[in-house]
Amino acid sequence: MNAMPLRILIADDEAPARHRLRDLLSEIASVSVVSEAKNGKEALAQASDSNPNLVLLDIRMPQMDGIEAAGHLQKLSTPPAIIFTTAFDSYAMQAFDINAVDYLLKPIRLERLQTALTKARALLPAQLEALKPLQPQRAYFSVAERGRVILVPVAEVIYLRAELKYTTVRTKEREYLIEDSLTSLEQEFGDRFLRLHRNCLVAQASILGYEKRHEEGESHWVALLKDVPETINVSRRQQHVLRDLAG
Repeated sequence: MNAMPLRILIADDEAPARHRLRDLLSEIASVSVVSEAKNGKEALAQASDSNPNLVLLDIRMPQMDGIEAAGHLQKLSTPPAIIFTTAFDSYAMQAFDINAVDYLLKPIRLERLQTALTKARALLPAQLEALKPLQPQRAYFSVAERGRVILVPVAEVIYLRAELKYTTVRTKEREYLIEDSLTSLEQEFGDRFLRLHRNCLVAQASILGYEKRHEEGESHWVALLKDVPETINVSRRQQHVLRDLAG
């Protein structure tokens, strides 16, 4: 990056690793550490407040790992550049090299850090997509609202419904809009959500049961849901779900 001075956020769950990075950065001119975080969720919150233009992001962290955090950071109005830090992981390193993603191998050396800082840049959508196999299933959806990024826990989502170019995320409290397609969400969360209709995935844990209803001379099945008054129609194509439950 050419913009100076660099405002850097350090995210690593190990305090010694954070301290080492801070010490190394203190030896580099025109660099300022504006914040530190112990996991990806904290890094996102800190980034919203401190507005860094670069994040040194550990890959393996509790609560939210670095790969997921990188995706959420891209929703900020001014996404920071990302440099991943990692202990030896040949699979991860190969993915980074193939997709031209910046990373630093621990223990991090001053010369290598200086070189990485001079070329750091924001991740492209294609690079983020290529890194998804390195991460476990996401724990959160992220929604950009009024200049901030809101994290919506996947465990709190009742259903996901396709709406034109967006997907509605329904929780007990409210609805959010995300840009993920229903097909990609089904591929990622097929163990958690059931497709009951071509435009709707429902969290299995949120289904109270099914009810047959008669309207305008026709009958159809609906799913009854916890915590919300809505019901979800079960399409004829998906009624095998009912047979599977009966079996």
